Amino acid sequence: MVAAAAMTILKLTAGLLSGSLGVLSDAAHSALDLVGVALTFFSVQVSDKPADEDHTYGHGKVENLTAFCETILMALSCAWIIYEALDRIVHHATLLHHSIWPVLVLLTSIAVDYWRSHQLRAVAVLTGSPALATDAFHFASDIWATLAVLCGLGASWLGAYYAISWLEYADPFAAVIVSIMILRLTLRLGRETIAVLMDEVPAETRRRLVREVQQVEGVMAIEQARVRRAGAGYFADLTLALPRRFTFEHTGELVQAATDAVHRALPRADVVIHTVPREARAESVFDRVRAVAARNNVSVHDLSVQSHHGRLRVEQHVELDEKMTLRVAHGFVSSLEAEILREAPEIDAVLTHIESEPATIELPQVMLEEDRKIELAMRSAARLFSEIIDVHEIIVGRTAEHLNLSCHCTLPDDLPMQRVHLVITALEDRFKLECPEVQRVTIHPEPVTDNLR
Repeated sequence: MVAAAAMTILKLTAGLLSGSLGVLSDAAHSALDLVGVALTFFSVQVSDKPADEDHTYGHGKVENLTAFCETILMALSCAWIIYEALDRIVHHATLLHHSIWPVLVLLTSIAVDYWRSHQLRAVAVLTGSPALATDAFHFASDIWATLAVLCGLGASWLGAYYAISWLEYADPFAAVIVSIMILRLTLRLGRETIAVLMDEVPAETRRRLVREVQQVEGVMAIEQARVRRAGAGYFADLTLALPRRFTFEHTGELVQAATDAVHRALPRADVVIHTVPREARAESVFDRVRAVAARNNVSVHDLSVQSHHGRLRVEQHVELDEKMTLRVAHGFVSSLEAEILREAPEIDAVLTHIESEPATIELPQVMLEEDRKIELAMRSAARLFSEIIDVHEIIVGRTAEHLNLSCHCTLPDDLPMQRVHLVITALEDRFKLECPEVQRVTIHPEPVTDNLR
């Protein structure tokens, strides 16, 4: 701002003393520089303010608005200079007062403009500020404008010295050339600024963002991707289609991975991602049944599907609140089964085993002689199966008047899960023959290598 004020005063003085329209036009240009840089100074302060209730997207657009105002000022300046230059050409040029001072002022202006343009461009690249980038561009164009004015002055002096009459028009002609050049650059800058104000973003920017997000494993499709710019920052709004079988936790991890992908394309972007559940292309009957259960906020286990006379029959265990009455529980399960049949028409029937989901924390019980007998019965039953290496961490607990048992069972590393399930189920059945008073048995299988750590 200090440099713009100083150069405006110097150029105005030199132009008035010499009568050069080129120097006066350059002075007018410097005066606009002063107004523009003052606007920039104001805008970068406002744009740094955080978002508030009235500006939920922040104040970044102020910089773009300032850049647009500067383009209008530059266009008006060019129009005035062209008018004055044509008036002098038509009504004969004003005589110039030849002096070395306008030359010295213009050379100083070139040095100052080069320094200002270089400094502003460096900060604009660092911060991504469109207002500073506009000023850097503005001052760079001033260098060429000043060179044109110098050429016009030199040609006019040569015309006066050698009595070449047509060279007397060199000064206003140079002013016209300068104005047309600046006007052309101004129009280009104006288009870019209006595009930002209208939320226009280069297609390649959006394509780059979409490519990055599509590489995130688990994202089925990007149903919507919107990008807008405000000042130095970007806002990205995406809608992602994810498999409906994903849990909330897994979905949250995918959203974070997608956000990181957006930041690789737009490092300073403010990202909002909305997810919608979608049926996967290779979704099985099991996946669809579990999707219905998840949609109703219940968990299923021991899910099995059997083929019966060409139709499918589903059996499942569902855990419900232990305080729920049978009537309410049965109504809920009936609604769940009807939804499964609608979701998977190939299923002919659904049979649901209702279990109570524990909601109370039981207090520890003192080891009783009965508990010791139950533990020995479990170890004895385990010895009947060749695949079972050992059972350990046997715990006998009580829920009200019911007995429960949990334990860890070590099995070979390479035993298929189908066989693991059969062995565990057979062990449970064998144990309950010995201890029918135990209501619930929970057996956790472990591989040998994990058990040896």
